[in-house]
Amino acid sequence: MKTNTLYAIYILWLRQIKRYFRSKSRIIGSLGQPILFLVALGYGLNSVFSASGNGNYIQFLAPGIIAMSILFSAIFSGIEIIWDRQFGFLKETLVAPVSRFTIMFGRTLGGATTASLQGILVLVISLFIGFRPDIADIIPGVIFMVLIAFVFTALGTAIASRLEDMQGFQLIMNFLVMPIFFLSGALFPLNTAPAAIKWIAFFNPLTYGVDGLRAVFTTAAIHSAWTDGIVLTVIALVFVSVGAWMFLKIKA
Repeated sequence: MKTNTLYAIYILWLRQIKRYFRSKSRIIGSLGQPILFLVALGYGLNSVFSASGNGNYIQFLAPGIIAMSILFSAIFSGIEIIWDRQFGFLKETLVAPVSRFTIMFGRTLGGATTASLQGILVLVISLFIGFRPDIADIIPGVIFMVLIAFVFTALGTAIASRLEDMQGFQLIMNFLVMPIFFLSGALFPLNTAPAAIKWIAFFNPLTYGVDGLRAVFTTAAIHSAWTDGIVLTVIALVFVSVGAWMFLKIKA
């Protein structure tokens, strides 16, 4: 049974990876928005940010845009559940001789892997735009990318488990994704934000992902890397558990 479980996780993970690399247009298209933010905001607001005494804006902005690219890729991976339901693949998967938690975990692992790869691509691109992290910080940074990816892939999977059409999923995701991104401190320092924004950001999972990347790559973080890492790990475990519980109730 253990061998079947590991094999099932591997197959579901591999399927997600193949889907990602098979769609070249998806990879290229998903890089457009991060590049636009890095160039337009990074260079456009750099002088204003520097004049306020906060340093180089590209150094501050890049971790937030890396987290943004992971957020979008991870949470929208839930659409594939709805897609598989409509084309009958989900029903075939659910009758496999493995637990539904195994199926959900394999899908989440695959979605988190592709979202992490998306973040690494944006990190590489940001190096050409002017972002300058230390080479020794790359591995801790990738760990934070994986944590962010797990959190929001599990969230996307949980929500998609309760929906049956792509239009409904896209409306809900747009309602969630944009506030999560803009209220995470990805584009502006939270220590100078209004109190209401700070309180919202405190309960925003992406806040700790962005801050964790800044703690690793720069000196602009609010919390320590350990604090952000522990919070993200706890949130990831909670979201995976909730996603697994909701996936148990899914109807193909």
